[in-house]
Amino acid sequence: MTTTPALSDQQQKALDDILARLKDEPGPLFPILHAIQDTLGYVPEVTVPQIARAINRSRAEIHGVITFYHHFRQHPVGKHMVQVCRAEACQSMGCTDLEAHAKKSLGIDWHGTTADGQISLEAVYCLGNCALSPSIRVNDDIVGRVSKERFDEVIAELRTAQ
Repeated sequence: MTTTPALSDQQQKALDDILARLKDEPGPLFPILHAIQDTLGYVPEVTVPQIARAINRSRAEIHGVITFYHHFRQHPVGKHMVQVCRAEACQSMGCTDLEAHAKKSLGIDWHGTTADGQISLEAVYCLGNCALSPSIRVNDDIVGRVSKERFDEVIAELRTAQ
């Protein structure tokens, strides 16, 4: 049996602050989940019972929302998030080759994080940058017309910016 790691004192204080600030808002679950992920980088499993108590919902309901929406992550991610668009426009412009290259060059699969903890890789299904396909999002920045070579340049920039 595996045990879920507890939050650090700092993480617990952040969670307590988020719950106190947002629990009485109308429809508080999504703002709470977004705030937790924005603060901690993901929504740890150990937070589910605390969220449920704060807003008088079942743990199953909280877990169901977290697992239904692809935006919410249940595991820590790397320092940098790289997302490859897999929507139709990007597919027509070569994202399949780009995603294979990304996985191979980083040595990880979707939802993986490089061994050094620096880069996580995720698929997304439209970045709204169709005219500049294929596109990726690096942290909060969208990059268009990404070739394999441009992908490698972006990753090199991330690694040297540390």
